[in-house]
Amino acid sequence: MPKQELEFIDPTKQREWFHPVGYPEGVKQLTVTECPETKVFTRFLHFDPGTKTIGTLTHECWEEVYIVEGDLRADGQTYTKGMVAIRPPRMPHGPFETVNGCTTFEVHYYSK
Repeated sequence: MPKQELEFIDPTKQREWFHPVGYPEGVKQLTVTECPETKVFTRFLHFDPGTKTIGTLTHECWEEVYIVEGDLRADGQTYTKGMVAIRPPRMPHGPFETVNGCTTFEVHYYSK
């Protein structure tokens, strides 16, 4: 089944936040839509204030991240509301921390 077609929904009223596997306490995810066959998905990822991740991450897919609100820090840089990251497969990123909390909107997909 492909990703679900949605026309202007409020995912916070139709979906549940959950703690994603492999993330520290203080991180929760709200999946907007996903395709189980291709593993393509969009999500909101929320970090409570003071949350820190451990280690560097990589993915086998492309990842596009938009900071909806808050701050995210990595490698001595602070990233804030309105900033984006476009990461190709296997690009190392993190660890991250946030002082005030952070919510991102992310798209994960595969490209040939």
